Amino acid sequence: MKHHAGTIEVVCGSMFCGKTEELIRRLRRAVIAKQNVQVFKPIIDNRYQAAKVSSHNGDAFEAQPIEKAADLLKNLESKTTVVGIDEAQFFDPEIIKIVHDLADKGIRVILAGLDMDFKGEPFGVMPELLAIAERVDKLSAICMVCGDSASRTQRLVNGKPARYDDPVIIVGASELYEARCRTHHEVPR
Repeated sequence: MKHHAGTIEVVCGSMFCGKTEELIRRLRRAVIAKQNVQVFKPIIDNRYQAAKVSSHNGDAFEAQPIEKAADLLKNLESKTTVVGIDEAQFFDPEIIKIVHDLADKGIRVILAGLDMDFKGEPFGVMPELLAIAERVDKLSAICMVCGDSASRTQRLVNGKPARYDDPVIIVGASELYEARCRTHHEVPR
């Protein structure tokens, strides 16, 4: 089934807030609606399964790992009407034009990604993707310190907060990261 108009949807938030879980939910609904779905993820996201997007709760959906945004177009099938993209923050800036063009061609594009890095700063291409999206859903997790709503991702190094000048990209899960509220998010300089 073809859509009447393409759209860009972004699901964002901190780690452990359910971004990939929501992406998978939307993709499954598209499959039920007999839409042709293709899913892509950055090749550096090797935390769970190479050829699947996987949520922390174990939910998974078939996906094609790609190195750079242009690889999405090289692998896009002509019958595809819904494109899912997980961990969008890891893609190069060309992803912005690509998703814009896909939506202009009538394709529904659903992206999931971290809106902020471990420092609490805008992450990669996410600010631009949020700006061009027709729909944005910002999810929150639960602060691992106080139990309040968490909007930030705390990176830990040997159980202590990572320093501001540490590398921005280090792929990991609960062994390196936890969700934190604004009050308990720490980034020593």
